Amino acid sequence: CSYRILKGHMNHFCHKSYLTSTMTDRFDCYYCRDNLHGKKYVMKEEKHVCTKCFNKLCANTCAECKRPIGADAKELHHKNRHWHEDCFRCAKCYKPLASEPFNARDDGKIMCGKCGSREDGNRCQGCYKVVLPGSQNVEYKSKVWHEECFTCFDCKQPIRSQSFLTKGEDIYCAPCHDKKFAKKCFHCKQPISSGGISYQDQPWHSECFVCHTCRKTLAGARFTSHEDHVYCVDCFKTDVAKKCNGCKNPITGFGHGTNVVHYEGFSWHEYCFNCKKCSLSLASKRFVINGDHIFCPDCAKKV
Repeated sequence: CSYRILKGHMNHFCHKSYLTSTMTDRFDCYYCRDNLHGKKYVMKEEKHVCTKCFNKLCANTCAECKRPIGADAKELHHKNRHWHEDCFRCAKCYKPLASEPFNARDDGKIMCGKCGSREDGNRCQGCYKVVLPGSQNVEYKSKVWHEECFTCFDCKQPIRSQSFLTKGEDIYCAPCHDKKFAKKCFHCKQPISSGGISYQDQPWHSECFVCHTCRKTLAGARFTSHEDHVYCVDCFKTDVAKKCNGCKNPITGFGHGTNVVHYEGFSWHEYCFNCKKCSLSLASKRFVINGDHIFCPDCAKKV
């Protein structure tokens, strides 16, 4: 017999043709002993077999239709299984596969490449259809989507190569995630996508947290607040802070001048609130004011 090896993209098979040319010299069929002179015959394991005996005793059984594959039929062979040429079709779409690439599944089914991919391939998490090999797709956490099905949960637009964030099982493009979930800056009311600072339990962009007077950023710097505004130390001293009625310097509330004494519209550093005569500290004690000066009761009597 003659053999023709055909190779598909995924599997290959042998394509056999059993019938030989006729003989002119007398010889007999191995089984029925009929004279094969001038008749067609088959060589089977080095034995001469007439077509009738071959079909009855030697022919392989087609894996699809379960009928013998006669001597005059074209036979396809793959991994110890045999088919009539016309029976070698996709089990799903019935496309002839004699000259096409095919998949031989573990369950015995033969499928074309497209149907095999649909049967065994990963299914898109968006449309639940099979993601065919070589198609544009997105993989995330062992799941796969068609590129056009990998969309933002909020705006429904394909994310493609953009950055994205997740909330539970839902996927969002960065703008929609910021709009829906990000904290909003207390100053400009826009979402804070990264970084930022917190002051008085309110979130701020770092670039929005600036001195009310000079607009210098206060992130990482010393500052103070006055009437819902924040100031750097220099601007607070110059423009906002009250002057000590004792030393005439600004009362900033920083460092040694943290504690302040107030009386009838005047203010003093605590360390400046002393008797003018004996220098006794009068914080939390009785005192007497005479002009711009303060005295303890004893010194006030002398004065």
